[in-house]
Amino acid sequence: MIRKFAAVSGFMAVLAALFMMPILAAGQDSGSQPAQPQPAQQPQQQTPDSSQSGQEAPEESTSRKVKPRDYKNWNFNVGGGASLTNGTTNTFVRGGGGVVAGGVARNYSKYFGLRADFQWDNLPLRNSALQMAQAPGATSQVYSVMLDPIITLPVAKLWDVYIVFGPSYYHRSGKLNSSTALPGSACNGFFTWWGTCYAGSLPLNKNFLSESQNEFGENFGFGAARKIRPNLEIYAEFRYLHGKRHGLTTDLRPITVGLRW
Repeated sequence: MIRKFAAVSGFMAVLAALFMMPILAAGQDSGSQPAQPQPAQQPQQQTPDSSQSGQEAPEESTSRKVKPRDYKNWNFNVGGGASLTNGTTNTFVRGGGGVVAGGVARNYSKYFGLRADFQWDNLPLRNSALQMAQAPGATSQVYSVMLDPIITLPVAKLWDVYIVFGPSYYHRSGKLNSSTALPGSACNGFFTWWGTCYAGSLPLNKNFLSESQNEFGENFGFGAARKIRPNLEIYAEFRYLHGKRHGLTTDLRPITVGLRW
């Protein structure tokens, strides 16, 4: 009896096992698939940094060396001297009148620039001119404005020579202290140059005591400069000045010595 029960129990266990196998297989199929192993990532190869490595990339030179200028953009000058006279001016004005001059130059290179000058020239009348004017004394002067190209030629380390030339404007004025000349009388050579004659006669209102006239003309000159300090030069200059209007002329030869910086 016991054997029968054992046989039946074993047979039932086998049947239960066979019954459960399909259920377990279905459960495994319906579940999530096992994760597939990912291939190992290759380490990313980095480009060698030239700044971290001992070698540095050569820098390309994009700028040229700027050559230092051997001239100044601006020059200023001031000086004084005396004038010689010429032409009709020499007939009535004696030489040696004082000169005061000043100017500024804009340099565009070592050799070329543009210079503007203002100058005052005293015109002391000769005694013969005062006699013709019948005057005991007088004052006379010329104010000049000149605008010139300037050409510089360096001849040595400390020396320059230069030339200037161009148009000019002149304002000549003067005054007789008094005069015994009769208004309305015929003009002589002095009053003609003085510029106060009208139709060949002295004005009746006695305005011939003072004269004021404007003239246009030209100037030409040359000079030399010597450097005495890095930014200071001494210069000497000779010029020819000529102005004319309505037949009246002014001719001067000023000689100027001064400083330039």
